[in-house]
Amino acid sequence: MIRPEDDSGDDGLIKDINIVPMVDITLVVLIIFIVTATYIVSRAIPVDLPKASTGEEVGNTVAITINKKSEIFFEGEKVSGLQDLRTRVEAAKTEKKDVRAVISADKDITHGTFVSVVNMIRKAGVPRFAINIKEEDIVVE
Repeated sequence: MIRPEDDSGDDGLIKDINIVPMVDITLVVLIIFIVTATYIVSRAIPVDLPKASTGEEVGNTVAITINKKSEIFFEGEKVSGLQDLRTRVEAAKTEKKDVRAVISADKDITHGTFVSVVNMIRKAGVPRFAINIKEEDIVVE
């Protein structure tokens, strides 16, 4: 603080640093980070996606598709049922190490159908899977 009546001979130099403006700026930046982090986290879908290198084919995944009629396809070929799917996933697991399933399902299928497919994949020994989605703008309310 400046004390003009001070007789110490320092000619009114400021001896203390006012840290209030620095604290204000720090709090504003902190609030911006909190709001931004909340927005980013709300858009994330918690699935275990496989790792991929840019420009290279990822060989440790198998594609499973469920269409609107609840028909199941393994690597583009229609399977006769859940047991056939399990057999094919087990065969893929013996051929490839650390295989992961990528499931593409129509939005109109029943929840039970999707859960049955996931359950059969896990029974086949592939606990890690990713859900293929069509990305669109998500509005946070």
